[in-house]
Amino acid sequence: MRTVHFSGRLVGRQEETGRLAGLTAAARAGRGGALVLTGEPGTGKSALLDHARRTADGMRLVRACGSRFEKELPFAALHQLCLPMLGHLSELPAQHRDALRSAFGPAAGAPDVSRVGPAVLDLLSRAARAQPLLCLIDDAHWLDSASSHVLAFLARRIAGEPVAMVFAARPAGAAGELTGLPGLSLSGLSDTDARMLLASLSHTAVDDQVRRRLVLEARGNPLALLEVPSAGGYAPLDTSSVPSPTERGHRSRIEALPADVRLLLTVASADPTGDAALLWAAARHLGIDAMASAAAATAAGLAEFATQVRFCHPLARSAVYRAAAPGERRRVHGALAAVTDPATDPDRRAWHRAQAASSPDADVAAELERHAPRAQTRGGTAAAAAFLERAAALSPDAAERTARTLAAVRAHIDAGMGERARQLLATVEDTAMDRHRLARVDVLRGQLALLRQSGGSGPVFALRAARRLAEVDPAGSRAHLLDALEMSLSTGRVTGALDVVLAAARTAAPAPRSPDALDAFVRLTTEGPRAAYPLLRRVLDGEDAPMWTRRPALAVVLASELWDPHTHTEITEWLMKTGRASGSPQLLRLGLVRTATGSALSGDLGRAQAAIAEEEAVAHAVGGPPVTYHRLQLAAMRGRRDEAVALFEAVGAAARADVHWAAAVLHNGLGEYPAALAAARRAVAHGGLQPAGLVLPELVEAAVRCGEHAAAAAALEPLTESTGAGGTSSGLGIAAYARALVTGREEHYLEAVEHLEKSPLAPYRGRARLLYGEWLRRRGRRRDSRAQLRAAHELLSAAGVEAFARRAADELRATGERAQSRSRAAADRLTEQETHISRLVSTGATSKEIAARLHLSPRTVDAHLRNIFRKLGITSRRQLTGHPALDV
Repeated sequence: MRTVHFSGRLVGRQEETGRLAGLTAAARAGRGGALVLTGEPGTGKSALLDHARRTADGMRLVRACGSRFEKELPFAALHQLCLPMLGHLSELPAQHRDALRSAFGPAAGAPDVSRVGPAVLDLLSRAARAQPLLCLIDDAHWLDSASSHVLAFLARRIAGEPVAMVFAARPAGAAGELTGLPGLSLSGLSDTDARMLLASLSHTAVDDQVRRRLVLEARGNPLALLEVPSAGGYAPLDTSSVPSPTERGHRSRIEALPADVRLLLTVASADPTGDAALLWAAARHLGIDAMASAAAATAAGLAEFATQVRFCHPLARSAVYRAAAPGERRRVHGALAAVTDPATDPDRRAWHRAQAASSPDADVAAELERHAPRAQTRGGTAAAAAFLERAAALSPDAAERTARTLAAVRAHIDAGMGERARQLLATVEDTAMDRHRLARVDVLRGQLALLRQSGGSGPVFALRAARRLAEVDPAGSRAHLLDALEMSLSTGRVTGALDVVLAAARTAAPAPRSPDALDAFVRLTTEGPRAAYPLLRRVLDGEDAPMWTRRPALAVVLASELWDPHTHTEITEWLMKTGRASGSPQLLRLGLVRTATGSALSGDLGRAQAAIAEEEAVAHAVGGPPVTYHRLQLAAMRGRRDEAVALFEAVGAAARADVHWAAAVLHNGLGEYPAALAAARRAVAHGGLQPAGLVLPELVEAAVRCGEHAAAAAALEPLTESTGAGGTSSGLGIAAYARALVTGREEHYLEAVEHLEKSPLAPYRGRARLLYGEWLRRRGRRRDSRAQLRAAHELLSAAGVEAFARRAADELRATGERAQSRSRAAADRLTEQETHISRLVSTGATSKEIAARLHLSPRTVDAHLRNIFRKLGITSRRQLTGHPALDV
């Protein structure tokens, strides 16, 4: 079964996760124990085992799983559990070694179960001396009897060992050997938690009427919620996959019912809303005796018919739909289409008509395409993708089919469903297309490459699209050059793609409404910042609407190039609002990444951590890899060497320019200037735009510390030019402290401090004062240096920029003064989600308000608060206001 998490946590299992946490904590302290989780299929037993695995810090994991096919094979599951520990076999007494060898095969003779148990206990005890053990046993109802006997023996005798054992079993399977062990029975999720789970799975808008029916029908079963149709109900239940055993049981009951009863149930299964009035109207249309059939279905224990239709078991709905023949399903959808009001529900009517169609139908396809935008308001971009894909399938005309397929590909990309987009794009025949369609295919291939993070091929495809249209459609060609520019800047890879795109732009036909964004970027690279920045600003603000409403990724780069954190914040807020409202995972993820980056640069680490956690959850939901860069940036700014190095290794050899910038920040903070200089040089080696601007002050600082003054002066020149053209307090202040490093003149340090006092970039305010304090101390002005270094230490500590804060503390010590330590131990014990909740509570938000904002239940928020109070050593919400652990 798939594991169900939201932002890395289980949905709605506070009591269960608390019991698991207590069990593992006791084992780490040398007090072993066991817990048997029981529940019906789909209630989340395996998910809880996975949660135990992920949260068992400092413990060694060993696991086993029962199998119905090995139930007759003695010691099969026990062998799985012990295999990783058999390296300790030589440490055991001879009788224990012989018992295990006999049980697991290498030695001759029949194994004695009474001797195997003590031998395994000895093995676990020796293995746990080096590191506490967590033993996870899934599907314990399928354990072979010998393994079951020994594992139950162990569970009752590990009280004095650093060993925790967790079993997962169906209720009937927990009887027998496991009887009497501490247990926990899993019930269904609450309605609130079920709604939260639906939100965490789709990250799209879901029609309220559909959501209510799904929650009501699932009865809290997580597996049933996983089985529900996606995209706001605009996707038929899968009829091709193999039904589960539970579903097969329902099917046998369905097949025994009269035809009219089966047909009524099929109508109910095909309607995503559960609207009883619609059901009765469709039944009349089909000539069904609705009252009698409903009574028979209720008597069979399959469904209940009131104001809302509800199936009596979470998997009964899918069983009914799958049991119906294809022709019968089409007939049912046709009836639902006939009785659905075309004025109030045109999109639902179009969807039912499409599901009723047995062959291409131009009218139905056009209706689907026409109502795709309305469907998107109910089910997000995934719903629009479903409509367009079905419209393409029903299009008899080849040209219209191709156009709708390409529109569906784009919608799937917007919904983050890269694999489905790839499959659809592969069905398109290039040979029958004109240049415009071929160009569109190229751009989609580029966007797909970008979505899948599959190297730097995205700009290459977009550039090819631009070249296809250069002669026949100059305006379209320029638009695709902008696509290529946006992709090359978004990937951030040092591949030279940006230079190729800009070279093509210089020879392109002029824009219809020149100058445009492409002209602005060309001017930037040919004439420099002073000539280009006024045009960049005009393009960013837009004549009719800001650029970020059309090309947000490109707008982010422009705001950075202009050294404008305030506009960056405005773009980020638009991305977050639009991403949530439209149900677009791509826009939301971009907004979360920019939130994390902007928060890290401004020193709001709690907000950055919360954004990182949510971006990872959205990536997991849509099946894509999470973005690594903003996590790396945060680790680098904090000076967390081990964490950053692990992330650098994950990025691999094809490093982005912004990754090299992060490395330069990390090494400058740690005082490792040669490494910082090398990283900064790699970041600017291929020219281009941001992050070259932000990396230049890192290069200047590292070069000065390494005695390479010519390199520092050379980097200072473009930094001064770009920040002067931008004219923002942030840029002017950063350039001023870089200039001070090169010139050694006090007025430049004072200029930096003055400008940065008006900047939201708190870490850079602290760094300016740190550099000024260092300069003052080296000139013997200890009293003056202490004031600057104290302020630097306070700013950098508050921003969580730990390595630079340590530098400030070291400098203070050198003046004879000890820095006031800001204890971060409590803050570091809080998870990203706990930090986020703490900060919201400190503003006066209630649990209910926080739950609505973070897609949690109020009960979940309260459970987090109990953990927060324990970790911070406080007892009330009021104590969170102004707490030092939240100042980062």
